[in-house]
Amino acid sequence: MSQALPARVRIVEVGPRDGLQNEKQLIPADTKVELIRRLAAAGLTTIETTSFVSPKWVPQMGDNAEVLTRVLAAAAPGVAYPVLTPNLKGFEAALAAGATEVAVFGAASESFSQKNINCSIAESLARFRPLTEAARAAGVKVRGYVSCVAGCPYEGAIAPQAVAEVAATLREMGCYEVSLGDTIGTGNPASIARMLEAVMRRVPVECLAGHYHDTYGLAAANIYASLQMGVAVFDASVGGLGGCPYAAGASGNVATEDVAWLLDGLGIATGIELDALVDTAAWISAELGREPASRVARALLAKRAQRCA
Repeated sequence: MSQALPARVRIVEVGPRDGLQNEKQLIPADTKVELIRRLAAAGLTTIETTSFVSPKWVPQMGDNAEVLTRVLAAAAPGVAYPVLTPNLKGFEAALAAGATEVAVFGAASESFSQKNINCSIAESLARFRPLTEAARAAGVKVRGYVSCVAGCPYEGAIAPQAVAEVAATLREMGCYEVSLGDTIGTGNPASIARMLEAVMRRVPVECLAGHYHDTYGLAAANIYASLQMGVAVFDASVGGLGGCPYAAGASGNVATEDVAWLLDGLGIATGIELDALVDTAAWISAELGREPASRVARALLAKRAQRCA
């Protein structure tokens, strides 16, 4: 099913939410708001801003309403600021804070669904229906996530048909886009292609996004395989923020700079200014007391340092 590569790709920046929620130290709201401002200035047009979950379970997102309100008050033109809303209560809180786009997340693995959100796949999807109906009534866009599309930490490999079933259900509920997440990063170009073939029989490729973790260093290869099949939206996290909780010491989210470098080399437009993005990665990593996890950021920063020496 290989085809011509897309001329343009949209990168969905998930660092402020998916990345920072895994940090052990509490991140000040000022830092989160500044990070989002810098990302927008670097050319990102979709920036996942926060998550409306209970602070009891995710303390890092306890300032969700403040962060979203402040970000929207200084919103950059043409930039979307979606937030994660796992249930109707979270959606109502997000709506009150001014959200115009939300996201819901399911899983293609029964074991992962039970251990992660304490219910079956069918039960989790049923919980989303009141949310998507409320969003439709309020004119709010909904994006869907599917976890464990290539492998599960409890079940191993996941059947592509199981992924297709969840993705199709989310699409039928009204999700304008479904992001396919390789949660533990075990996917490879062949398994990702098989998964996409199954999903694309149920969901149009223009409604799909790839969310590939770099745990085993294959995120770029999986993105390229997806590009060949027509996927033109990918999730990424500035500086590689966000580890993989199921593989000790391993990386998680693919770095936005690494994706931007790959796409630029392929002649695919993203609208991202790479130097500004690398500066942002260096800044947020310094705020967190470490170096960027991104290979591209480290290489370009080292090259700058050599020139200045």
